[in-house]
Parts: sequence; structure tokens; C-alpha cells
Amino acid sequence: MYFLTDDLVFPPVESANVEGLLAVGGDLSPERLLLAYQNGIFPWFDNDSIILWWCPDPRMVLYPNEIKISKSMKKVIRNKQFSLTKNTCFEQVLEYCSTVPREGQDGTWITDEMKIAYLKLHEKGIAKSYEVWENDKLVGGLYGIDLGHVFCGESMFSLTSNASKFAFIKLAEELGQKGYKVIDCQLHTNHLASMGAKEIPRKEFMAILK
Repeated sequence: MYFLTDDLVFPPVESANVEGLLAVGGDLSPERLLLAYQNGIFPWFDNDSIILWWCPDPRMVLYPNEIKISKSMKKVIRNKQFSLTKNTCFEQVLEYCSTVPREGQDGTWITDEMKIAYLKLHEKGIAKSYEVWENDKLVGGLYGIDLGHVFCGESMFSLTSNASKFAFIKLAEELGQKGYKVIDCQLHTNHLASMGAKEIPRKEFMAILK
């Protein structure tokens, strides 16, 4: 196991264990977080743990132009049930992502320490949020790290059915138009797979990232 020091350096991602755990320790400074994402690494831990850094193989990604929109979602979009804004209430999105329950998840990995770290990245224009509104009420959204050619999705929330799907679809459509390579979804979920995301070898993901 690789223990990080104060030096801004990570071990080669190939040294991650079979679960994808690469290193432990270090800090969540904006500089270290940005270096991590630029190298395909992300933090994931809970309040009772030291900082854990991951780079799983395979990697779950969505090629923006491969987004799958179901008939029911096409109807939601056509009926203009939701509206979208970007970066207007990042902190609120972050808070909802950390508190809104998710099926199959107990608690949250978005600790207070993580919130402070991502707010700092947002202030630098690196962490971004997409917000979904229904009748002037915030009902869904997502946030992630924008690397300019890859968007690293971190978390989504929904207070009403389909709100986070709407955010994800709008994200994919915009990034596709801008020529982004992939949306990094990190780990497999059936929900993401149903929307077109798929697993690719870590080596392939790293090549895209570089």
C-alpha cells in the first residue's frame, strides 16, 4: 500500500490493487485534487476513514454522443417539465448530493472535508454544477471536475423523478457539442449503464485522459 506524504505525487495507477485502491493519506488541497483527476485518480472514503485514492480497472465512462434517452425522458424533455442552469448554486448541489438518500447506499462519502475541497475547486472554475429546476424549485443536479476534454462526474441527486437524468442528458449533449472525449463515471452502476455508459480498460481511459 502506498502512503502519500506532503509531496504532490501519486504512484503509477498500474500499482492499484484489484479493487482499484491506489494510495492512502495525503490531503484534499486543490492542487492535489487536480493532479489526481488529471491522472485518473479520485478520492473516495467516509468519515471514519483516512483519505483513500482510487483508479479502478475497468473504468466506467460515457462517450457523450452515445447517451441513451428513453421514450419517457424524451417526453419529459419535450414537455419542458424542467429547466437547467449551470454554476448558479454549486454549494446547494453539493449539499443535496451529500444528504439525499440513494437506493443501495448507506450514508455518504461527501464528508465536510470533501465539501470544503470541492468548493475551493469551484472557486477556481474547475468544479462545476448543473442544476435542474421545476417551477423555480431546485429538484435535481450534478457536479464534477471539468478538465477541458474530460468531465469527471462526481455525484448526482434527485428530489423528483427524472431530475438527475435530465441533468446528465443535458451535460452529455453539451459536452458532445464541445468535442469532449468522455464523461468519467468512475464505477459501474446499472443506472449509468442504462443511459449508455460502459466499462473500458483503465489503460484505454488513461490514453484518453492524456
